[in-house]
Parts: sequence; C-alpha cells; structure tokens
Amino acid sequence: MPDAGTVLLIAPPASAFIILWSLLSGWLKTAKGLKTGYTRKIFHFGIFTMAGVLHIYLGLPAVVLFGVLTSAWVIFAVVRGEGNPFFEAIARETDRPRRSFFVIIPLLSTALGGVASNILFPGYAVVGYLVAGWGDAVAEPVGVRFGKHKYKVLSLGGVPAVRSIEGSLSVLIAGFFACLISLLIIGLSPQNALLISLAVAFSATVTEAISTHGLDNLTVQIVASGVAFYLSRIL
Repeated sequence: MPDAGTVLLIAPPASAFIILWSLLSGWLKTAKGLKTGYTRKIFHFGIFTMAGVLHIYLGLPAVVLFGVLTSAWVIFAVVRGEGNPFFEAIARETDRPRRSFFVIIPLLSTALGGVASNILFPGYAVVGYLVAGWGDAVAEPVGVRFGKHKYKVLSLGGVPAVRSIEGSLSVLIAGFFACLISLLIIGLSPQNALLISLAVAFSATVTEAISTHGLDNLTVQIVASGVAFYLSRIL
C-alpha cells in the first residue's frame, strides 16, 4: 500500500490526469459525436499507459494509488449514469440494458488482473498493463471502423457480444510493440525482447479473442505477464 509520502506526491497530479483524460473522452463523445468504441478506448489507453509509467518509475504503491483514484472516478460516473459525459464516453450503447454492469466488470477485472500479475509474475506486471492497455485499446476502434469478419464471444449478463478478425489482428500488432517496449525498459536484451514479444503478442491475441466479454482485461494481463515472465527465464 502507498505510504503518506506517496499519496501526497502522486495523488494531486494523478487525480488531475484522470479527470482531464475523462473530460477529453466525454467531450469527444458528447461534443464531437465520436463513437463510444473510440472514446472508451481513448480513456482505456491513457489509464493503462499511465499505470505502466508509474510502475516503471515509481513502483507498485504508486500504481495502487492510481488505481484507487481511477476506480473512484469511474464509479462516480456510473452513479451519475446516463447523461453524464464521461459515463456516455465509456458505457457502450450496445451493452444495454447493462451499460453500467459492463463498466464495473472490466474495472474489477482490470484490478484483479493487475494484482494477480504482480503476485504471480513479479517484475513483469508492467508487460500485462501495456499489452492489455494498448492491444485492447486498438481492437475495438479497429473493429468498429474496419471489422468485416465478425465472430461471437461469450458474454456475461446475457448481452450479445461480437469481435472481429480485424480487431484481433490489431491486438497482435499493438501487443507486440507494447511488450517490446516494456521488456527493453525492464532491461532485457533486444534479441530476447524481440523473441518474447512475438510469443506474448500471439498469446495475448488468442486470449483476447476467446475471453468472455468484460473479462479480457483480466485474462490478457495475466497471460501476457506470465508468458514474458517464464520465457525470460528460459532464454
């Protein structure tokens, strides 16, 4: 858990970032008419990336604090409900009548995935943050814009859910670069980082494709971190 010094240092700028990023997402949705498939993932990308940056430079306590602040702000938006710009930016219309449910479930699965990755694969949780953050962030917008080959996936709450092959391929590409960058920062050699990133990207893509709607933030984080962790000990 973060100590008092970490809270005083991180809480003000972290809160400002979360609020400003949510305002941007809400503005793009309500003022510019951007589809929720885009605005939801803009927020997703920013939060996961910032979590990775905080983990690398300030450690896990800073990430825990950032996660608590983000969760509080998201829950506030859910309580405000329909009509709130931030809620409209992150709650898919296609998830009706369970729009709030499919905001809270990914939030919980993100937290659980981060906790599990840090416990099971120490030192490599940041790989999960960035692969899940970047891969999932591009999958839905690519699917919305270019998705022609759809496939159904399991879903909680009885809400139909589909993904696309085009979106899944974007997970492969974004996941590769996210993993490569994180492994190079961690300190792996370029050769090992490249080989591991290929394996992680493929594993994350398959995992995202078969994961139940709403739970991919959990599964992709754990798989990406785990594959990177074990392969780094083999190579």
